[in-house]
Amino acid sequence: MSDLGSEELEEEGENDLGEYDGERNEVGERHGHGKARLPNGDTYEGNYEHGKRHGQGIYKFKNGARYIGEYVKNKKHGHGTFIYPDGSRYEGEWADDQRHGYGVYYYVNNDTYTGEWFAHQRHGQGTYFYAETGSKYVGTWVNGQQEGAAELIHLNHRYQGKFLNKNPIGPGKYVFDIGCEQHGEYRLTDVERGEEEEEEETTMMAVVPKWKATKITELALWTPTLPEEQPPMEGTGPEEAPGAEGGGEPSEEGQAPADASEGEMDSMRLGEDYGGGSREEGREYGREEFRYDTIDPGIVSFEEEESKQSELPE
Repeated sequence: MSDLGSEELEEEGENDLGEYDGERNEVGERHGHGKARLPNGDTYEGNYEHGKRHGQGIYKFKNGARYIGEYVKNKKHGHGTFIYPDGSRYEGEWADDQRHGYGVYYYVNNDTYTGEWFAHQRHGQGTYFYAETGSKYVGTWVNGQQEGAAELIHLNHRYQGKFLNKNPIGPGKYVFDIGCEQHGEYRLTDVERGEEEEEEETTMMAVVPKWKATKITELALWTPTLPEEQPPMEGTGPEEAPGAEGGGEPSEEGQAPADASEGEMDSMRLGEDYGGGSREEGREYGREEFRYDTIDPGIVSFEEEESKQSELPE
């Protein structure tokens, strides 16, 4: 990640006039629109005011860099775009020749920073996108460094916490797309960075943050959505049998059990009024009704067969 600034590409001062072709005021100063070729090989085309670049203009450096934007008294001020020699560019606000305000920096490795600037550095709220991994840092910056509350977003999870000198520090949490969170804390630890030299008594150390998890929250419960009940079809009442739609008579299989239930109920009432003989007669009647509808014809008692034979005409 490079951050080549325009401070390495100084523009010609007001005393380095060079060649000029354009408008002048009554005292001979460059005033209005004009073109200038400066002694160092840079060129400028745009507006002048009292001999200084002022207003909209285009300044081209001999090494290929160029600025397209607003000037105030020879300094980049206002909104402008600076394209650097390595191909990176900045589009945004300027103040006193420095990136200042809100702007977007497009780096040569396709990373981008979008946010606030102060005195030529990332400062304030901003988002840095890492093109290689697809991750992005969304949070605060101090003097070009990631510092303060922020969120580091990856493809399938994110970290929320505080940063200091580009490193996460203190309590925070990882939020995973599957619905759970891991809470913990980052602690800075010293790690050996190089081999110990004979003349040195101490080993060079690097500070590296180390994550320590404390708890994991439960997964969010998932409640399925039940299908809505379908309304009854037109023309079919709630009490009609399924076969009624065809127009035929009700099947014996659906009718006989209802008759048998009525017979059993009748037999119970008869038994209460007239004694046990009528109760048995009612039960026999009920069994005959069930025989044709719900019982295998081959499983019939001897008493039922005898009764059936006696009912046949002689």
